Amino acid sequence: MKIAVIGVGYVGLVSAACFAELGHTVVAVDNDPAKVAMLDAGHMPIHEDLLPELVKRHHGERLHFSSDIREASSDADVIFICVGTPPAINGDADMSYVEGVARELAASLHGHKVVVEKSTVPVGTAEAVQRTMLLHGASPNHFSVASNPEFLREGTAVSDFLFPDRILLGVPNDRTGKLLTELYQPILDGSYYQRPDAIPGDTTKAAQLIVTSVKSAELIKHASNAFLALKISFINSVANVCERVGADVREVALGMGTDSRIGPKFLTPGIGYGGSCFPKDVLAFRSVAKQVGYDFTLLTEVMEVNEDQKERFVAKVREALWTIRGKKLAVLGLAFKGGTDDVRDSPALELVRRFVEEGAQVTAYDPAAMSRAQATLPPGSVTYATDAYAACLNADAVLVLTEWPEFADLDLARVRKLLKLPIVLDGKNLLDPNKVKAAGLHYYGVGCCASPSPLPVSSAPAPRVAVETAAA
Repeated sequence: MKIAVIGVGYVGLVSAACFAELGHTVVAVDNDPAKVAMLDAGHMPIHEDLLPELVKRHHGERLHFSSDIREASSDADVIFICVGTPPAINGDADMSYVEGVARELAASLHGHKVVVEKSTVPVGTAEAVQRTMLLHGASPNHFSVASNPEFLREGTAVSDFLFPDRILLGVPNDRTGKLLTELYQPILDGSYYQRPDAIPGDTTKAAQLIVTSVKSAELIKHASNAFLALKISFINSVANVCERVGADVREVALGMGTDSRIGPKFLTPGIGYGGSCFPKDVLAFRSVAKQVGYDFTLLTEVMEVNEDQKERFVAKVREALWTIRGKKLAVLGLAFKGGTDDVRDSPALELVRRFVEEGAQVTAYDPAAMSRAQATLPPGSVTYATDAYAACLNADAVLVLTEWPEFADLDLARVRKLLKLPIVLDGKNLLDPNKVKAAGLHYYGVGCCASPSPLPVSSAPAPRVAVETAAA
């Protein structure tokens, strides 16, 4: 089948490469000629596991890149809209990019096309796309509009696409549903997994095909992301209670997560959620509810807890160091999560800004996101290290802000020798507290394991010892 993918961001590029992997012919379109040239030259604009391999495998044969949306769409059977929907000032999703694509498509339809929303969009967007295309001259007999939300996690997006829990199709009619089902047939019938060159993954659980109305599919995506954000804010709130009563949130989360009705995923406390999806999708879903007359106050609480969690971590750093001004902080992690270079709405980046504003000297390291962070943070505000150990040199404390696996495997004895003061603040509960303490380091986690004893006199100035003794 011939496919056009409009927008070569995280969702668009992964979708284009994976559709090519399934055997379809794909043209991926972006209005940024520099990005198209980069991809044609074999370079990746994003950090995503397995993506470079797929692009290299299919580029020039089943996968092509272009800046011409009309040419790419004219021969396609299915056209996926994968452009951004950033938050507007009032909290609504900014649909101007989607509208722009709809206008362009109206002028390029020849024969029947299925236009599919892949971007996360508010309910009613398919109707708006259809209306826009009709107003700009498209014949109602030449297209239908469907919704096929993505459920891709940055860092594991390729595996999520090829080994999905479910494939959700929101369709206006049976004809559209049959065509889109055929698109995913190699996954649904398992034929893709029988190929000797298939990407390895878990084949023990077959993907569930869910076919709904278009509006239900649009709501499912927003509701799913909002619920996951709620789950994160809930466990962060539980962590705050744990700190007050002396319980360990890791044990509480384990006890909760083994209940099959709850499950263990997204029950890891930390410094709050971030990224390109949860913050804007929770905000947009609340805005959609408000527009139809429902005050979704629960989502307001989810956002407030998320913001408060960052403030609490700043307070924890202040508690451990007495004052932040003048301290040298080793920050490990700048991306909003491990496995990606995405720093959009990254809690780690927001915390770095706070520490700099309060007069700290920040030396940071991230395996993938330093160039993006450097383009986002004020010039000269942060020093960037070559590795985690270089960041720790002569630092007053090391802060783990992104859950990269290599940070979990740090040589803690080496870290102890490099640090000026033996303080570890684990904003992701990534490290083993017992191993940290065995290495002679004082551990501060989230919802657990606050350092129980004062710093030794030889390691800290007198005021610090007095404050930490009182706190203990």
